[in-house]
Amino acid sequence: MSDIETLERLREICLELPEAFEEYTWDSETFRVRKKIFAMHSGGGPQSQVWLKGRPGDQEMLIAAEPERFFRPPYLGPKGWIGIWLNDRTDWDEVADLVETSFRLVAPKRLAATLAREG
Repeated sequence: MSDIETLERLREICLELPEAFEEYTWDSETFRVRKKIFAMHSGGGPQSQVWLKGRPGDQEMLIAAEPERFFRPPYLGPKGWIGIWLNDRTDWDEVADLVETSFRLVAPKRLAATLAREG
């Protein structure tokens, strides 16, 4: 799967969320809600990746369980963000769940609560 294909798949997931929008910053596509980043795509290297905000303990648990799929991203890793390698073996349902979690962590509470009512 190419960087363009993985970005398109990620874009579909992120932009389905309420008030989500895309902004190109720091040579990366970022997905935001009310100007706060909940997902960052990075491509162009050996493999596409996405960085997402995680709940306390999620980063350590995911990396310990599957270090070939998850990693601690630079800059945001110390704040609990989770890096996910995107490739032909990506579990897109899992990515969608982690994107939604990240969105809920950065979105205003009333906006995040609309997800429960919608789905």
